Amino acid sequence: MKKKQKAHAAAKKKPPIDPADSPKIALSGQIVTMDANFTVVPNGTIYLENGSIVAVNAAGAPKPPGFDAVDVIDTNGTIFPGFIELHNHLAYNILRLWNVPKKYGNRAQWQGSVDYHNLVSGPMMVLGKEPGIVPAIVRYVECKCLFGGVTTSQGIRLVSNAQTPAYFVGLVRNVENTGDPALPNAGALIADADSKDPEKFLADLKKKSCYLVHLSEGVDETARKHFLALEFKPNQWAIANSLAGIHCNALTEADFHTMASKGASMVWSPLSNFLLYGATAKVREARQEGVRMGIGSDWSPSGSKNLLGELKIAKLTSAELSGFLKDRDIVALATRDAAAILKWDQAIGSLEKGKRADLTVWKDKAHDPYAALIKATETDLKLVMINGVPRYGNPEVMQKLNATGETLKVGGQRRTLFLTQKTASAPVAKISLSEGIDTLKLALKELPNQGTRRMAHIGSRPMSSRTRRGIETWVLALDEVTETGMELRPHLPYDGELTMPIAKGKLLSAAALQALELDPITMADDSDFIDTIKGELNVPPFIKNGIGSLY
Repeated sequence: MKKKQKAHAAAKKKPPIDPADSPKIALSGQIVTMDANFTVVPNGTIYLENGSIVAVNAAGAPKPPGFDAVDVIDTNGTIFPGFIELHNHLAYNILRLWNVPKKYGNRAQWQGSVDYHNLVSGPMMVLGKEPGIVPAIVRYVECKCLFGGVTTSQGIRLVSNAQTPAYFVGLVRNVENTGDPALPNAGALIADADSKDPEKFLADLKKKSCYLVHLSEGVDETARKHFLALEFKPNQWAIANSLAGIHCNALTEADFHTMASKGASMVWSPLSNFLLYGATAKVREARQEGVRMGIGSDWSPSGSKNLLGELKIAKLTSAELSGFLKDRDIVALATRDAAAILKWDQAIGSLEKGKRADLTVWKDKAHDPYAALIKATETDLKLVMINGVPRYGNPEVMQKLNATGETLKVGGQRRTLFLTQKTASAPVAKISLSEGIDTLKLALKELPNQGTRRMAHIGSRPMSSRTRRGIETWVLALDEVTETGMELRPHLPYDGELTMPIAKGKLLSAAALQALELDPITMADDSDFIDTIKGELNVPPFIKNGIGSLY
């Protein structure tokens, strides 16, 4: 307990991902503010300084004080807030899409399958335990977020040989550990000992402004019991306005009414739901009952490659359900609504004076910017800024912003990646994306041969792979396959039994592992993704027939 308390205290002292000392910047273009009125400025300029938005002005308006000498950079594009992803197991996003062999009723069924262990949990239990590989994984999956316009996501959890839990500090905002008083940390890890008692679980909920918890993942009655277990006395529920239920597939309209009455929210991950269960949450009913919704792509083994892709699945699903979500509502799931779920809406989620300078710039100025964004591909992304710092974009724009760094190609087009960061966790800060890619490709190729042999030598900049006295090394805390002392899913009792039992992960023999390919970092670089989706057993026809039109 003392170690956990020390770790939590240390987390509170960590600075924001980027100190608020960015220079004065002025960007012009079409500005989609995502404010309460969905204001769009067809031709405007957004002014940034010290990590914040100073002003959002229409064309012809005078510059704000102190910006007279600042040149305006014409993006010739459309400026949106950065995407806020409320659910993603980032550590797994080096893996390719899983060809799901059957339809499942709840998560415990697929988590215990041999196929899943061979292609997902087995490889990650090897690679995630190798300190020489972990920095490459972290670098790759963070960049994968950036390349899809994501500026905030769930964090990557690490654990040391001293059993000290921590969150990786990197480029992308971490909802569980922000280091920013205006962005309260979301709870996503609930002590398993407390979560077996609904009343203690309710007490946990009330301690945080937001708790992200897997809830009723699956479509059968076993999955729904996870929700029913929240009723600890007649009409008394372990639900508060801080609860953000992830998935909620098995919930009924009455269940959503209960959630709405308590002010609870949900996080939708449609593609992963369809791939595993053949159905997603009753989102139209949830919306009608007044449940606030966010969105997340879950992870690459059974979800979209990034949040931009998940917005496309949301679009197709809404169209199948008589268009209950407008395009601007779909974009709101990843911006203003997500910020409101986190209780961050006074500081982030829209482009307004005084809010954090997290933004993306997309190609061209479309008459309907929301529809254009949903149909965009990663090659249309011209710039990503976090806290006023340009992190990724077209070389021309990045050069004007004095952000030079690693050059690469996305979908055959040149891009610049600015990785320099004072607050980044070592040793990830020391490696480039290209080094990380080389490390991961070799590590995945070597899986059949590694057996019990340590793989730290594969890393381009390895850490110590041995536990030595006085040397603390870090590995990934894989919540899906190992017990880490903290749980993303409360296992509350219902009818005398715990709901949603933990599927115990096991490391397969070397013979069971096969060589794997690294998941391409964008859809623009993946020629197989759409064909794989079309060949998936559980994906409904409206997704298979419509997905190609959105890329």
